[in-house]
Amino acid sequence: MSAKSVKNYSLGQVGDYEIKQLKVFKTVADCGGFSAAETALNIGRSTISLHISNLESRLNLVLCKRGRSGFSLTEEGEVIYKMTENLLDSLDAFRMTVNNLNSSLTGRLKIVLSDTVSLDPRLAFPDLIGIFADEAPGVHLANDVASMAEIERMVLNDRADVGFIPCHRKLEGLDYIDLFSDTCRLYISRKHPVAALPEDELTDDLVNSLPLVHAGLKPHESVDELMTGLNRAAEAYFYEGRLAMILSGKFIGFLPEGYAQSYVDDGLIQPLTPEERYYVLPMTVIWKKTAQPSKPRELFLKILRERFNTGEGEG
Repeated sequence: MSAKSVKNYSLGQVGDYEIKQLKVFKTVADCGGFSAAETALNIGRSTISLHISNLESRLNLVLCKRGRSGFSLTEEGEVIYKMTENLLDSLDAFRMTVNNLNSSLTGRLKIVLSDTVSLDPRLAFPDLIGIFADEAPGVHLANDVASMAEIERMVLNDRADVGFIPCHRKLEGLDYIDLFSDTCRLYISRKHPVAALPEDELTDDLVNSLPLVHAGLKPHESVDELMTGLNRAAEAYFYEGRLAMILSGKFIGFLPEGYAQSYVDDGLIQPLTPEERYYVLPMTVIWKKTAQPSKPRELFLKILRERFNTGEGEG
C-alpha cells in the first residue's frame, strides 16, 4: 500500500455490519482458513469469502493471503486480528456489566476445563451444570476444553470466566479452590520389553534411560524433582495423547491412577516402580481476581462451594 493511499484514507464510523465482518475474519483466522471456518460459522465458503473481501475493501487493507500456498495473515491482518480480539473482549465486558446491572440473571458464562475433567465423577460437572441451568435459565452457557496454560491465559485475558485445571502452579492474578487430588504414577505398556523384568532388576539407571513422554510444561517443584534424570524424549499434554504413546510400547509416562485404571485392568499397561515414582496433583477451579462483576460466575462458584463444602475465603 502506498504512503499516499494511507494518508488519504479514513475509516470513519464502525457499525454493526463491520463488527459482524470482523467476527467472521477472526473465526477464519482462528480456524486457519476459509474451508475450516465453514462449520464454525455455519455459512458457505463463498459467503465467507465475500465477507472478508468486503471487510478488506472497507478497511482499505489486505488482511490475508489465500491460494495454493495456503491461508495466512498479512502483517496488517495480524494487527487487525489483535485489535479485533480487544474490540470483541470489550464488547463482551460491556454486555456483561450491563447484564449485571439488571435484576434478572442473564448474560454468558464461559467455562473451560482440562481434558477428562468434565466427566470425572468426583467433580460431577453435569450435576453442577444442571443446578446452574435451573437457577439461571437465561444465561448462555459455553463450555470448552484446553490445556492448563491456555486455560490460565483465557481466564486472565477475560476470554473465560471459570477454569478447571490440574494445579502445577499458582499465579498472582488468579483465585483458586482446590477440589480433589489425583495420584499420578509412572506407567509402561505390557508389551514394552522392560515390563516383564522382575522388580529387583528395575534399577534407577534403567528406568531413567527409558524414553519418557511428558506434558511439555514446567511442573511444580515436587514433580520436577521426581522427573530429574528421566529421559524426557517426547511431549503430549493431553492424557489421551500420552496414553497412546505409552501403549505404543516405546515410551513410559505419568498418568492419573483413575484415568489409567481401566487400561491396567485390561492388561494393556502397568505401573512402573509404583511405590517410588508418583506424585499428587490437585484439581483446582480458577477465576480472575480483578475480573468485571459477573452474577453468572458468582452463582456458579457459589454452587461449586456448596457442593465441595468450601468457604468463601478458601483457595
